[in-house]
Amino acid sequence: MKDTIAAISTPPGESGLGIVRVSGPKAVSIVSKIFKPKKEKVLAEMPSYSAHYGFIVNPVNREVLDEVIVTVMKAPATYTREDVTEINCHGGLISVRRTLELLLKNGARLAEPGEFTKRAFLNGRIDLAQAEAVFDVIKAKTEESLKAAVKQLKGGLSEKMNEIALELKNTCASVEANIEFAEEELETTGMPGVKKELQKILKKINSLLATAEGGIILREGIKTAIIGKPNAGKSSLLNELLDEERAIVTHIPGTTRDVIEETINIEGIAFVLSDTAGIREAKDLVERKGIERSIIAIDEADLLLAVFDGATDIEKEDLEIINKIKGKNIIAVINKTDLKPAKTTENELKKLLNTAVFVKISLLKKSGMEKLKKEMGKVALEKGARSKESLIITNVRHKELLLSASGSIKHALESIDKKMSEEFIALDIRGALDYIGSITGRVSTDDILNKIFSDFCIGK
Repeated sequence: MKDTIAAISTPPGESGLGIVRVSGPKAVSIVSKIFKPKKEKVLAEMPSYSAHYGFIVNPVNREVLDEVIVTVMKAPATYTREDVTEINCHGGLISVRRTLELLLKNGARLAEPGEFTKRAFLNGRIDLAQAEAVFDVIKAKTEESLKAAVKQLKGGLSEKMNEIALELKNTCASVEANIEFAEEELETTGMPGVKKELQKILKKINSLLATAEGGIILREGIKTAIIGKPNAGKSSLLNELLDEERAIVTHIPGTTRDVIEETINIEGIAFVLSDTAGIREAKDLVERKGIERSIIAIDEADLLLAVFDGATDIEKEDLEIINKIKGKNIIAVINKTDLKPAKTTENELKKLLNTAVFVKISLLKKSGMEKLKKEMGKVALEKGARSKESLIITNVRHKELLLSASGSIKHALESIDKKMSEEFIALDIRGALDYIGSITGRVSTDDILNKIFSDFCIGK
C-alpha cells in the first residue's frame, strides 16, 4: 500500500485516447518528473480535479513522446482514496506503453490485476460486495445484467447484509446476556424471543437465496449447447442466431472440429452459445477430440438446442445423441422443414424426447427463428432470470455464504428446540454473523481477496 502503482487502463489498440492511471502517495510527484506543462506550473500545487495540457518528455534525453492531458485528483476524494493522476495520451500502442515505461523508471510499480479497486476496498471507499460489482459492471453482457450490477455497486446488497448483521448481533447479545447474568435478576430476552428473531432473519436470507439461480444466470448467461449429428445445420443455426457468418458452413459433414462459443442477447438475457462438433464415430484424432469437447459442453449446458435434420430419417447417430441428453433442458430444433416430404417428424421425436420443446425451422428460408428465440426466452423466465425482486443474488460466492449462514441459524434453532446450552446457540449465531460479514469483507482473508481481484484486468 506504500507503493505508487501505474497501469494502462484502456484496451490495447488504436483509439481516440489511451489512459495511463497512477495511484499512491507519490502519484503527482512521479508524473511531474515526465510531464512538461504548456504553461509553467507545479502539479502538486494544482487543485484536485483539474486538467493540464502539456507533453510527456523523457527526463534523460528530453525526447518528447506525446502531447497529453494530465488530470490531478487528490486524496481522499478519489477512486482509491489515494492521490491519483491520469495521463490521457493519443490512442495507440506505442505512446501509452512508452509513457508507462517512463513512470516505472521514475518510481512507480506496475499495478497487479484489480489493484486499483483492491485499494479502494482496503482504504474503505467500497466494501467487498461493491468491489465485485465493479467487475460485474465491466463484464455485463446485457442491459438487465448491467442494472443488477449497478444496484450492487450502489450498495443495495451491502445495506441488506448490514441490516441482517445488526439483527444477528442484537440476537447474539441477548443470548450472551442470558449467559452472563443468569444468576442476577436482570430482564433479558428469553429463548422464545430469540427463536422468533432467528426465524425472521432466516426468512430474509431464504428470500435472497430464492433469487440466486436466476441472478447467477443473469450475471453469467445461460450456457446453451447446439448439438446434433454432422450436417444437421448446427453451424448455420449459430450464424443465424448471431446474424453473422461466425462458423464455417459447408455441405461436408464434420466441418466443425472444435467448440465455437459466442454470446447473444435475447430479451435482455445473455445466452452463451456453443456450436459443437457433430457427434458421430470419429474419423480421425482431431475429430475425436472435438467430439469429446462436445460431450463436455452437453454436461455443462443449462440448455440444449438439439438440431435434427428433418429431411432424413432418424439415424443411429440421432439415437445416440438422444440417449446422451435425456433428462436435460432441451429445445428440439427440426431443421430443413422446407424440404418435402418430411422424414424426421415432431411426432416421432416426441416419442423419444418426451420432455423437450419442439420448434420447426428452415435455415435456408430463414423461417421459425422468432419462435425459437421466444422459446429460449421462456427458458430464461423459468430459471428465474427475470426476478421481480428489487435485490437479487448474482454471485456464486455470495450464494454459498448465505447458504452457510442459513445452515448456522437452522442449527441454532434446533439447539433451542433441544434446550441445549446457550453457549452453543451463541456460537452458531456468531458463525452466521461471520458468513454474512464475509460477503461485504468485514471478515476476509488474503486468499479470498487475491482470488476476487485476480479476475480483474490490470488498470482497474
